[in-house]
Amino acid sequence: MSIRKRLTQEESRTVALEAARALLIELGPQAVTLKAVASRIGRTHANLLHHFGSAAGLQKALAEHLAVTICATIEDAVLASRAGEGSPREVVDLTFDAFDKEGGGALATWMLMNGNEDALDPLLEAIHELVDDLGDHESGQMHDVTHALCLMALGDALMGAPLAASLGLPRTSARDTAEKMLIDGAIAAGIVVPGQAG
Repeated sequence: MSIRKRLTQEESRTVALEAARALLIELGPQAVTLKAVASRIGRTHANLLHHFGSAAGLQKALAEHLAVTICATIEDAVLASRAGEGSPREVVDLTFDAFDKEGGGALATWMLMNGNEDALDPLLEAIHELVDDLGDHESGQMHDVTHALCLMALGDALMGAPLAASLGLPRTSARDTAEKMLIDGAIAAGIVVPGQAG
């Protein structure tokens, strides 16, 4: 895909990050390089260096981009669930998919393995803001549930399929457990969950 029109700096960054996201999903985190992204969007390596500084800078920006967009989607699903228009399972599936199908787990692991110690900062900040935006500052119950949900989703993305198979469990086992945990946590925090007895 070649970008012909002149883009603003912010538009150019966004196009590059969307290309990086596509590479991550299609080929894995090792494919998210300045050269590969530049080639995909018809820009020069130097142009991307200007925007991101290095491959590690590109990967960190991608982690932040993923975190912000995915957390916004999860927040919408949580609010819909609370309004009776969605379900806790949708929240679980979005979270697990963010780490698995969207490549968040592989990207974070790749960055950490390559010495990028602050790789998880954008994700952690976005999740913290999400939980704060959704309330429950007093009891902290949803902080505990969110912590466990994210750890489960990350673990499932990295080794869920072979582990479930080796234990003779259905592939959805971790998601099923996370859904029950989310419902129990919401009820404990006094949040009405559609279809559940309070």
